[in-house]
Order: sequence, then structure tokens, then C-alpha cells
Amino acid sequence: QVQLVESGGGLVQAGGSLRLSCAASGSIFSINGMGWYRQAPGKQREWVALISNVERSTYADSVQGRFTISRDNAKRTVYLQMNSLKPEDTAVYYCQVAVKTSWWGPANDYWGLGIQVTVSS
Repeated sequence: QVQLVESGGGLVQAGGSLRLSCAASGSIFSINGMGWYRQAPGKQREWVALISNVERSTYADSVQGRFTISRDNAKRTVYLQMNSLKPEDTAVYYCQVAVKTSWWGPANDYWGLGIQVTVSS
């Protein structure tokens, strides 16, 4: 079993910053890609950012230049630094981690429970 625990969400004014964290624990052999998604009220879940196991990062156009994804492999943690936040960034943010639980098996995706980010205008 693999557990993901997110932290760092909350309420912030437009233009402010927040830093999300997602720590993985459990039966982990190795971690491949780590990412963040978000879901706003009444909308489908959308991809926000991804960082590979060689720390190559990619971003959705809507957050490019404002958000930074990073990872600490020793802590099995992925971060999302969110700057210049806008009201349209308001959503529940989910971390997603691709985990191998054994050397011979495939990597499977695991999801956090989500954390609320609210940006007031």
C-alpha cells in the first residue's frame, strides 16, 4: 500500500503565494513521475504540472511562469510553489505519483485525497 498526504493549502489573496507538499509513504521500491492536478467546482480535473524522475518539469499553459514543481527524493515528497495566484486558481489540488512497489512490477499511479486552495479577489 502507498499513501500520499498533501499539505499547505488554504486561503490566500490574489497575488499571494502558497506552497503545497505531498509526501509518499508505504511499500515503495521507487518513484517515477510526480505531478499535480486540480479540479475547480463544476469543472473536470485538469493537469497542472509534472516532474520526472530525472527532474524534468512541464507545466500547463495556465500556470507556466507562476508555479514551480520540485521533488525531494530522499523525503519522497513533491512540492508545488504557487506564486502570483489568481482567483481562477481556486480548486482542490491533487498530487499524483507513479510508484513501483517492486523491481519487477510496473509503476502504478497513486492519488492524494486533495487539498483546497482558495484565492480571493
